[in-house]
Amino acid sequence: MNDPKNQPTASVEQQIERLREKIRYHNYRYYVLDDPEISDAEYDGLMRELMELEGRYPHLISPDSPTQRVGAPPLDKFDTVRHTIPMLSLANAFGEEEVREFDNRIRRILGREHPVEYVVEPKIDGLAVELVYEQGIFTMGSTRGDGEIGENVTQNLKTLPSIPLRLLTSPGNPIPTRLEVRGEIYIEAKDFQKLNRQREVDGEPAFANPRNAAAGSLRQLDPQITAKRPLKIFFYGAGLIEGCTFKTHWEMLEQFKKWGLRVNPESKICKNLTESFDYYLHMQEKRETLAYEIDGIVIKVNDLKLREELGEVSRSPRWALAYKFPPREAITQILDILIQVGRTGALTPVAKLKPVRLGGVQVSRASLHNQDEIERKGIMIGDTVVVQRAGDVIPDVVRVLESARTGNEKPFVFPTKCPVCGADVLRSEGEAVARCTGISCPAQLKERILHFTSKGAMDIEGIGRKLVDQLVGKGLVSDVADLYFLTEEKLLSLDRMGKKSARNILEALEKSKRPSLARFIYALGIRHVGEHVAKILADHFKNLENLHQASEEELQGIYEVGPQVARSICVFFQQEETRQVLKKLKQANVVVIEPAETKKLKNLEGKTFVLTGELKRFTREEAKRFIEEQGGRMTSTVSKKTDFLVVGENPGSKLDKAKQWDIKLLNEEEFEKMLQI
Repeated sequence: MNDPKNQPTASVEQQIERLREKIRYHNYRYYVLDDPEISDAEYDGLMRELMELEGRYPHLISPDSPTQRVGAPPLDKFDTVRHTIPMLSLANAFGEEEVREFDNRIRRILGREHPVEYVVEPKIDGLAVELVYEQGIFTMGSTRGDGEIGENVTQNLKTLPSIPLRLLTSPGNPIPTRLEVRGEIYIEAKDFQKLNRQREVDGEPAFANPRNAAAGSLRQLDPQITAKRPLKIFFYGAGLIEGCTFKTHWEMLEQFKKWGLRVNPESKICKNLTESFDYYLHMQEKRETLAYEIDGIVIKVNDLKLREELGEVSRSPRWALAYKFPPREAITQILDILIQVGRTGALTPVAKLKPVRLGGVQVSRASLHNQDEIERKGIMIGDTVVVQRAGDVIPDVVRVLESARTGNEKPFVFPTKCPVCGADVLRSEGEAVARCTGISCPAQLKERILHFTSKGAMDIEGIGRKLVDQLVGKGLVSDVADLYFLTEEKLLSLDRMGKKSARNILEALEKSKRPSLARFIYALGIRHVGEHVAKILADHFKNLENLHQASEEELQGIYEVGPQVARSICVFFQQEETRQVLKKLKQANVVVIEPAETKKLKNLEGKTFVLTGELKRFTREEAKRFIEEQGGRMTSTVSKKTDFLVVGENPGSKLDKAKQWDIKLLNEEEFEKMLQI
């Protein structure tokens, strides 16, 4: 009997396509028109139905399906893309006279006296991108880059729900064979504020402004990170278009909407320069009520034929101009400087301000970023300062008004002890950020637990972020050692925790009690000590006590251990918190397996392994651990120095290379036998 999964009926294919069309339509209503026709629950129901069908018939999944927004693996780096038509930058104007000169120059070049018609739009200071649609399907997206060459961010752009993966079609609405459409990626003010608050909590530096936030979010090598960021897009222009022609810019924008491309509803036609000035004043008043930050308006010649005549100068078009708003500044006083400790231990100074209205918002604090920034600007407690909010939710201190000093100002002394836990603060050479070194600092406890339990560290299954939030929130865990004192009763007191899950966690904890020295050192979360350095330290010192007692000079004498790493290790082991946690781990019967005790088989010592294909008996992380624990090493590429290639299901090109160089091939059974596990 044929497997129905491999034999979908024509009606199933039609059902899948109908669902996709419905979802595309409702995406258009929600993201482009801002006028949804169905509830979120109804939309979720359509998406679930489509996902279920595609799950049963995976070969029917198409790249432009609404379900295919996230799923690409992280990249090592971005490829580059050359723009067919360069993406030019705009010249700026900061006053009315400069805009009049722009208009006069256009009419002078065109040899005309009557007014020029313009299209005007808010200037969002986001990140310019270009998307390529072929036969209506989104195939590639790139950043502006230097205008000639940008970065390929296709997979990241696919995660944005406001970007259609397929252009909408309808009678009388032809799809171009190729459309290179350009837009601005941005983050709304409320989302930017929320993102920065979370970054401060996490101990990460706040984004300076929405543009930096948008750029940093889009240029993530892992598309799943981009998918979590609240990015949106407005389309404003095009490069190459094949299969469609337009007479005016406005006509093109109207067609964009029909294709499902989101256009800023604040855009409008101005019949002359006077109307453009009116629009500028209108948007200057309206900017405080907009959902997104703007720093001016863009004025563009509407007639596309006239644009061709005008051409460009240097790297800017003659037919467009950015008319900027004045910067938003205010004068206030620094009442105090506070230190916030993030979840990675980063200490961030924040100025407590005398409340002042700035850009329509009352602000009472400003980011001072780091110690260097305070010293560079000569900031003291009590200073009268100029603060600026040029798109920032948390303002910046621009400069100190030294003439306003009374003599009562006090210099700020950056703490040498963590204000949360009292542990030493370490600032590594070459780094702007100072960090708390406390292993059980409450401000960074959750992140330390997640690191401690991760696969490369103690490898404790079943402990994820939601569980850690509860363990810390309910006071069941105050340091990583407390994990080993959890009981079934304590775990069952947590939300949505059943007996089976509780027992699985306790079994995983018990199983993790005999880590290798290298894994244990890495699990401790010492600043600058990754898996590789942890292995070097384990091989050199043989046991934890030797490492604990090592001096900076001794550490620096080890190959690949520099001054920063040595200093970080010494400071970490000098903390009373560290000693207490290590003592509790010992009481919990966590026994670190020293390298001398690790069984090394002669046939693995010094041998190099490469893996290809899908392994069923091991994860790649487990295979790597077994190889290294028994004296071998694992690399990612096949070379003539490779001793063994372990071949799983669906092997790649590595197998061909291995055969070419006569490298020994192992299946999983042979590999497991060699490991003797």
